[in-house]
Amino acid sequence: MAYKIDPSACVNCGTCEPDCPVGAISENDGHREIDSSKCVSCGTCASVCPATAISEE
Repeated sequence: MAYKIDPSACVNCGTCEPDCPVGAISENDGHREIDSSKCVSCGTCASVCPATAISEE
């Protein structure tokens, strides 16, 4: 199970990216994305997202 970012809810603040302990979040064409092959489902990104745009797939 991995996490995903809802692009319609994401405000692109970037808070999640540096907090991801495995570097699974990156910016792509102005939007943040989570690489499901790197995600370890720790939930750190979801807990720091001020827009609550991140959830489990």
